[in-house]
Amino acid sequence: MPLVVLCGRPGSGKSRRAAELREALGGPERAAHVVSEPEGGRAALRAEVERRLSRRDVVIVDAGNELRSVRYELYCAARQAGTARCLLHCAGGGGGPDEPPFEEPDPGCRWDRPLFTVSGEEPLPLGDIRAALFESAPPAPHRATRAQPLQSGEFLHRLHRLTQDVLAAVMAAQSAGAMPGDTVRVPGLAEGLVLSRPVSLAELSRLRRQFISYTKMQPSDENMSQLASMFLQYLSRSIQ
Repeated sequence: MPLVVLCGRPGSGKSRRAAELREALGGPERAAHVVSEPEGGRAALRAEVERRLSRRDVVIVDAGNELRSVRYELYCAARQAGTARCLLHCAGGGGGPDEPPFEEPDPGCRWDRPLFTVSGEEPLPLGDIRAALFESAPPAPHRATRAQPLQSGEFLHRLHRLTQDVLAAVMAAQSAGAMPGDTVRVPGLAEGLVLSRPVSLAELSRLRRQFISYTKMQPSDENMSQLASMFLQYLSRSIQ
């Protein structure tokens, strides 16, 4: 059941590293499966990982995983399955004008550790990766692994208010003449949302409901500003 999540820019060698990991971590006692990003995008990737994590085998996610919010979803999937995980950052690559934005992994974030970084022809730290996957204690139970995730009414009220404020800022910016490529600023947040195209209130509301539903199923100890950042990233990825 251990999970290895690869992340990196296009051309950084993720697929080659995934093949190396499959060869090194698989064997007679366990299979190693490589899950590549499917046509259905983020939701399909998460669904395939969750399906594979129901088995004892090693799951290797060979996808860009450029956004912290995507890596957070995979972190939650591993916690739900009660399995060890690690993140392998393939440094280098990129440089293309149309490549997606890449948010560097932060070892200070739970969902970005244990973190291993390799570049070029540098050998994989297989000993450390095996220790992280097979020798570490199972994750301690917490709210994200309970069968009936519950949040306080105050948490849900603040989450609804926060996401509604983001939608209001986007609609207000469009009404004021914001064009594709412009950055929408949300009061109280350092980062903004770059509009890739016009987006309707109906579409924004649907994406908001999806985000809230997912957050309710994957309870988080993160503060509201971090959840707001994840919501902006979720919108950015969804409206491309």
